[in-house]
Amino acid sequence: MARLLLLLALWLAPLAVQASESAPVTSPRATVTLLADRSAIAPGEPFRLMLHQALAPGWHTYWRNAGDAGAPPEITLEWPQEGWQAGELQFPAPSRIPFGPLMNFGYKGEAAFLLTVTPPASLRPGDYLTLTADATWLVCADICIPEEGRFTIGLDVAARATPAHAARFMAAEAALPRAAPFEARFAFAGPQGRLTLGSPSFSAAAVREASFFPDDSGVMDHAAPQRLAVRDGELSLDLARGPSEPPARLTGVLTLTDAAGVRGAYLVDAAPGGPLPASPLPLWQILLFAALGGLILNLMPCVFPVLAMKAMAMAQLGGAARGAIRAEAASYTAGVVLAFLAVGGLMLGLRAAGAGAGWGFQFTYPAFVAGMAWLMLAVGLNLSGVFQIGGAIGAGQGLTGQGGHAGSFFTGVLAVVVATPCTAPFMATAIGAALVLPPTATLAVFGAMGLGLALPYALLGLFPAAGRFLPRPGAWMERLRQFLAFPMYGAAAWLVWVLAQQSGPDGVLAALVGAVLIALAAWAWGIAQQSGRTPRRLGEALALAAIMAALALLPMLGTAPPASAAIAQGEAWSAPRLAELRAEGKPVFVNLTAAWCISCKVNERVAIHTEAVQSAFAAAGVAQLTGDWTRGDAAITALLRAHGRDGVPLYLLYPAGQGAPAILPQILTEGILLSALRASAPAQ
Repeated sequence: MARLLLLLALWLAPLAVQASESAPVTSPRATVTLLADRSAIAPGEPFRLMLHQALAPGWHTYWRNAGDAGAPPEITLEWPQEGWQAGELQFPAPSRIPFGPLMNFGYKGEAAFLLTVTPPASLRPGDYLTLTADATWLVCADICIPEEGRFTIGLDVAARATPAHAARFMAAEAALPRAAPFEARFAFAGPQGRLTLGSPSFSAAAVREASFFPDDSGVMDHAAPQRLAVRDGELSLDLARGPSEPPARLTGVLTLTDAAGVRGAYLVDAAPGGPLPASPLPLWQILLFAALGGLILNLMPCVFPVLAMKAMAMAQLGGAARGAIRAEAASYTAGVVLAFLAVGGLMLGLRAAGAGAGWGFQFTYPAFVAGMAWLMLAVGLNLSGVFQIGGAIGAGQGLTGQGGHAGSFFTGVLAVVVATPCTAPFMATAIGAALVLPPTATLAVFGAMGLGLALPYALLGLFPAAGRFLPRPGAWMERLRQFLAFPMYGAAAWLVWVLAQQSGPDGVLAALVGAVLIALAAWAWGIAQQSGRTPRRLGEALALAAIMAALALLPMLGTAPPASAAIAQGEAWSAPRLAELRAEGKPVFVNLTAAWCISCKVNERVAIHTEAVQSAFAAAGVAQLTGDWTRGDAAITALLRAHGRDGVPLYLLYPAGQGAPAILPQILTEGILLSALRASAPAQ
């Protein structure tokens, strides 16, 4: 009997292990299964699941941050009863997978994704449960194909859990990144950045290779090389900044390969701070570039509205005493330089606090843009004579007195504020270099930019005798002032357009309502300035109420939800539109693509959207239709299958008339497209 029981146990053991692994979901590209690390689970005791992918040669799948294109796998579990809980899907350490100019993060060969599951404590030993999971994943080679599968696992419930697949789960566990045993810090300035890690184990002889994979897409330029520098006790990787603002903390996975070729992976949570790449330019050259950039900034369109105010002030200087000219020039220069220093100091403070801030960062806030639009409108209304600040401008009026100096000072401040959306030549180099310098040198660079911007006016202060060449004040100044209001109105209109890109139609509506309230406040203030005591108080109260109502709109200006991806060229594909164009006898190029498709993005960048191809399409009268398969549109799926494809990209070039389309290769070049276009042209 004992022998029979032993034989029975040996016969049933493989069945128990098999019950803890689902049937595979197979395709020519991948074989995927779901496994549990228990053949029998215990009530309330956590266990793990594994989504295992075995990929065909040449195919790869993706990490949680796919890089420049791609999508990570996802899994959804169906519970047999209430009370079950699941953690987050755990990803093994990825590798860098280049594809043309793009860089993706993922896996080749095989990948195992782990998930911890906790059953309810109310389970009873002796029960048998079935877990069902739905999973989706993306596999790519020259084309990208979304795949999916439904997996079922049977599990016994016992008083004590029974392990299964121990070796496979141990291997999957070893591939996961571990907690980092070293301190990490990061810093970005301009396009440059650096990740610095400290550990006594670091030495040039001990570390052969290193790569950093950020959790968030857009933080870094994924394809940029990561230059490694190792010295005793410190490792650094130079990073290139991506399109997004630097985060408060930089998180991700660092892979290190030692001298023996053993690769390890670590979870990194880097605090802001630490060293930056050294500036390649000497300080004197950076200061020179900063001053030149500030001088050229006077010609930028952002500053043009304030040039109107400066022109008005300069016109008033005609015939003034030398002391008055010096005082006005010094006040304006002080306002410009101090405003530049304030911007530089604020940027340094925000970066030290871990926030991302770059040149013109304040214009990324919709409330600030709306406020600046209202300020430009108010200045324009003042120049148009709706209300006055100080006394009226009259012939021969001098510019002495505290009010004039304060006006010049704040004109300089305003010039800097509205100049920040623009970047003049030399400025990008100067600002990028400044932010990797010590704080004092950084502020010196910003001060030099301020001197450059104020230089034309500062020279008038240094050489006041030049004031005799200015035209004499007269009645013409009132007409000039009214004319100069229109650049201000233009600036306000441009800022509302900027706001439309940030906050959408609702933001524009709030800005326009606020503009009406600001205009009401200006009118009421102007009436109050011309009225007696009681009407003046009523006008001032109305102006104040209108301004407060406008300011109350600012918190409503949020960022608009992201719009759907725009069609870069031509129109969106649809079967009726294609039929309509073909009935008109036009040649048609159909591009079936998806946001996550690597090949699609590369082809569009290097072949489809190039100037040569677009010019050829225009000359041949080719209509362009783009089908977006990002969300698996059923009509596009049918079109793919009609041409023997189950994934994108697919490129179809329909000739003029009713001929069948040419199916172009999935890897395109300009030459391929131009040759196909010539081949489809009707014979002359």
